Amino acid sequence: MAMTDSTGSTWRYTWARRQNERRRRAYRAVERAWRRRDDELRRLRALAVGLRGTAAAGVGLPLALSPGEAVLWTMPGAQLVEVRHTTVLPAPDLVVEAEPGPLRHRLPDGVRATDAGIAVVTNRRLVLVGGRGRRDWAYGRMTGLLHDPAAPVTLIQVLDRRQTSGVLLPPGAAAEFRFVLTLAFADAIEQRPAVLAQLDELIATHAEVAPFRPAIATPAQARISARVPGGRRTVAVAAALTLVVPAVLVESDPPVTPEVASAATAAPAPVATRPRTGPPQPSPSPSVVRERRCGAPANPMGYDYCGGERVREPDHRVCDWFDCVPQFWAGRGYLVLCRDGAVSLTGGLPKPCAGHDGVRRTVNR
Repeated sequence: MAMTDSTGSTWRYTWARRQNERRRRAYRAVERAWRRRDDELRRLRALAVGLRGTAAAGVGLPLALSPGEAVLWTMPGAQLVEVRHTTVLPAPDLVVEAEPGPLRHRLPDGVRATDAGIAVVTNRRLVLVGGRGRRDWAYGRMTGLLHDPAAPVTLIQVLDRRQTSGVLLPPGAAAEFRFVLTLAFADAIEQRPAVLAQLDELIATHAEVAPFRPAIATPAQARISARVPGGRRTVAVAAALTLVVPAVLVESDPPVTPEVASAATAAPAPVATRPRTGPPQPSPSPSVVRERRCGAPANPMGYDYCGGERVREPDHRVCDWFDCVPQFWAGRGYLVLCRDGAVSLTGGLPKPCAGHDGVRRTVNR
């Protein structure tokens, strides 16, 4: 038997069920993305602790290792790249990227590929063994290092070579290569603990933004607009029509034709008249003045979609009148309406309304 409220209706329970299912789907998507990043950070920390390399890892490589040199990482399919014009790169640092962005397999402007082969990272140098020879970049002689943020290219400058060169790797291997190279350089200057400290801080910061399970929607929270096909949008259009149509009808009187005039005068309706003793009274306006909201639900805060001041510190009652996303109060931006109909405090931030199909419009007051 279907559950009903005190009036015998079932639509409130249907609304609550759908809302809870939507919130669960959104939470699962956010939670999966958060867990993937958490697993990746913990994997990198384990790698930073245990990566030492061995000379045996270089067996079979066309590379002679010096005494005490150990191979940490290898990648076939790498390319040697060179910069056409002289440039000055920033000094090497030990920064671990908080969340690397996607990379496209392309060459930046002014960079050309000149050879291809195997990239080898040891505890003393980076080497590319190609078909035309070998290119070495010793950590002790590095003066500049730059990882391209949009392409899997790493450029390096060393003391004994005037031309800037580097490596182009497959996009899927670039992040691992950059981390291992950072570890190797940190070992060369005895600063591996600084890398571990960065990873610990990244893990702790990521734990602070762990997603919370969304609140359970109850039938009592359902608004009457949820019962109308199309929801709040249909209600807003209907309200706009009730405001516009009477005004249009009054302001656009039809022309009077002779037929209409004769019909009107043929059978006049009896009208009771009274002598007017006072000044003429203004006739009431045929239109009703309504609050401007541009599709926003009625709310006591005066929030609308019509433009104006952005809402950065919304009223504590906002989620009683708008459909808020899970973890709404964790947002640090301004109030926006997402494309799935929920509102979020992620306006102006990277990836606003993530998991909710993007931003539809800004909420104003």
